[in-house]
Amino acid sequence: AKKLGVRYSFLFMKASGAQLATLAALYDNGTLRPVLDRTFPFDETVEAMAYVEQGKAKGKVVITR
Repeated sequence: AKKLGVRYSFLFMKASGAQLATLAALYDNGTLRPVLDRTFPFDETVEAMAYVEQGKAKGKVVITR
């Protein structure tokens, strides 16, 4: 990350409306940006799960309808 000039940190969540509001604000102002790896249509959910289980994902895997 340092070589590429990016920063990251870990965030541990619990069921908390206050933390959710904080996350929403970070997302809204562009500080928190999710990394999307791949998007699968709903009818390929099994393939998406297999992809995640293989450990190939380098970000979030999204299933769309």
